[in-house]
Amino acid sequence: MKVEQFVMAYKVEQDKIRAMLPAGFQSLRPVLRINAEICGEEAYIELNTPVAAFGKQGWLNIDNWKSPETNITYSKNGQTVTFATSFLEISYTGVGIEGGCPAERDNDGCFFIKKNIILVLPEKIYSNKEFCDCKFAWNFINGDAHGVSIGGKTFSAIANKPIIVYEKQELTAKAAAHIKCEQMLGQYKVVFER
Repeated sequence: MKVEQFVMAYKVEQDKIRAMLPAGFQSLRPVLRINAEICGEEAYIELNTPVAAFGKQGWLNIDNWKSPETNITYSKNGQTVTFATSFLEISYTGVGIEGGCPAERDNDGCFFIKKNIILVLPEKIYSNKEFCDCKFAWNFINGDAHGVSIGGKTFSAIANKPIIVYEKQELTAKAAAHIKCEQMLGQYKVVFER
């Protein structure tokens, strides 16, 4: 089945991420990542952060939403694809430049926390990625994170040593979405067969 996948990462205060991580997980970089997909007629969105746990490095899934269980709409206007829910609006506009994603180099998979912790191995995608311009806004509550990319450019995020120890907080999309976006880091789209 044809999948259109859209990925965006942005920099946040790493200590706030650390305050939300479950026991056994270590924050690798001050990053939150939104993945969105169109697969057939259905849409899927997930929110992740890079972690190390149990001898593996990858992504920790904070939450995910799938249509039709969640009302996710998407629209296409030329090179722009926009996803919208009651709590998030995000759009990607292809800029016609292809490249790779450096975060894939140390990716053992994505941790999902249900009753048990499950590590889902990364998908092998051989299609070229197209860099995008992107803008997003979380809308769980007033003041949630929002941002706009800078001309399709990609920036790295280096791990920070702990500075502030925040009170422990439950790992939820609503809490993560309220952490201010300091900088858009990178965004791309890729089309492949699953």
